[in-house]
Amino acid sequence: MTDGLLKRPARSGWVQLFRYFWVGGTAFAVDFGLLWLLTGWCGVHYLLSAAIAFAAGLTVNYALSVSWVFSERTLHSRIAEFTAFVSIGIVGLGLNEAILWSMTDFLELHYLISKTVATAAVFFWNFTARKYLLFNGKNRE
Repeated sequence: MTDGLLKRPARSGWVQLFRYFWVGGTAFAVDFGLLWLLTGWCGVHYLLSAAIAFAAGLTVNYALSVSWVFSERTLHSRIAEFTAFVSIGIVGLGLNEAILWSMTDFLELHYLISKTVATAAVFFWNFTARKYLLFNGKNRE
């Protein structure tokens, strides 16, 4: 049973969502940890730290998504695929920054609490957009 969840190519949307949850968790750990390190220890402004950390998390997310979550590709070119993946991520970054800024500056929540809320919202945007725009198995370029 776990073979289909962990080892075989993931064709089921539910298996992909399960795997993407773990990939997202790993990317979140990189993103959140780097945000904490840059802001809390290095004194970098939280919005700049968030952008840098988000880019690192995005890279981890891409590598794990194409190797473990999504077995079918929409685009043949890895460069085009990565560019589209990053473009979706940029929309996610915009959502992330807007939620982080509004919750931290206006609601006066700690930036790490704001980041946790922002991550939950962006997770669903990223999964849905990537699944249906990039990894739905219909080959086009």
